Amino acid sequence: MRKSLFGRKKAPLLALAAVLALAGLAWAAPAPARRFALHFERIWPYYKVFYHGMINSLQVTFMSVIMGSICGTVLALLKVSRLGPLSWFATAYTSVFRGTPLMVQLFLVYFATPQLFDYQIPAFNAVVLTFGLNSAAYVSEILRGGIQSIDVGQREAAMALGVPYRAMMFDIVIPQALRTVLPSLVNELIALLKDTSIVATIGMLDMMRAAQTAMNSTYLAFEPFIVVAGMYYVLVMIFTAVASRLERRLHKSDRN
Repeated sequence: MRKSLFGRKKAPLLALAAVLALAGLAWAAPAPARRFALHFERIWPYYKVFYHGMINSLQVTFMSVIMGSICGTVLALLKVSRLGPLSWFATAYTSVFRGTPLMVQLFLVYFATPQLFDYQIPAFNAVVLTFGLNSAAYVSEILRGGIQSIDVGQREAAMALGVPYRAMMFDIVIPQALRTVLPSLVNELIALLKDTSIVATIGMLDMMRAAQTAMNSTYLAFEPFIVVAGMYYVLVMIFTAVASRLERRLHKSDRN
């Protein structure tokens, strides 16, 4: 039986429990018994800021994934097609977006758009556009690899039976490729979620911006950033668990 990529290991949960337990003991210990003092109670008044930052981060992640999946699918189909100029364009697109830092791309979209087009693009729109275009490059490579991993004999058999190219790709090849590349697509989703930490650089409220707000008001650094680290970790574990469940269902349907 093939083991799930995500598995059922409890090590991450045990590690998180250990960190939280140590933090709780350090916070609850009498002041003379500890070398440093933790004041999570001073962070609590900012829970709404953290909540809205988390919502914004999730919105950016999911909207970028949708955009990246659509554009990435088109680019992947262009790469495996026999249309020379379009295939070259898809390859060049991927090379540019994978070869330049995401923050540089974000700054170009947000700060250069007013200069070039006399339009002040909202921060949220700039982030979704940048992240979506960047994700499309990575998704296209993931899907291209998945499509090319499918036995070429299936395509030849479909063509021999007179199945149109579009129907062959969307009804035969791509569904099988998606099962193969599901773990990689989940990794891309998780990477996008963690990359949202850079949107604070253009003033948009996210989890990192919330932590900076709390730090600037309380002059505490450890507490707000460890809270944000925990929020990211929990969200990543949730995504991983959902993907693991979906993967097991797909493998179960294959066996049946």
